[in-house]
Amino acid sequence: MILQHQPLLKPSETTDLDSASISRQAPEINLIPFIDVLLVILIFLMISTTFTQYQELSITLPSVSGETITPTVKEIRIAVSKDGKYAINSLVIDKKDLAERLQSLKGIPKDQDNTSEVAIRLVISADAKASHQSVMQVLEVASLVGINNIVFATQDPNPSSSKKR
Repeated sequence: MILQHQPLLKPSETTDLDSASISRQAPEINLIPFIDVLLVILIFLMISTTFTQYQELSITLPSVSGETITPTVKEIRIAVSKDGKYAINSLVIDKKDLAERLQSLKGIPKDQDNTSEVAIRLVISADAKASHQSVMQVLEVASLVGINNIVFATQDPNPSSSKKR
């Protein structure tokens, strides 16, 4: 017995379309789903941009023709050394005299016209190696005396960099 190759489709059973006619047909692109997706994106953008509008109020501010009064500030300077000694306005004092000296300096000062009180500012210049407790002692005494405008003096580590600006 001899094996022979037989085609699966017999030439007589093939359709009338040959391979040349199939390759001549242009591929069809369906644009309907593409347009649907674009419309959904467009609707989403239209809706989401309406929520980002900012509401504005038209405000006309009142005007005045007076002069501004800058309150005068009396500064009390306290220096704290690294060994825990205090100096108020360059006068060295003992720790136990700190409260009464601050109270006497605070007083109730008035400006030159005696029309309004002068604000008091406490400037603390503490040494970098001063103990935390000695600085906290000054803050506690200032709180007891009633001084609440407290400023810490600092030093610029790079003074030449600030001049370059």
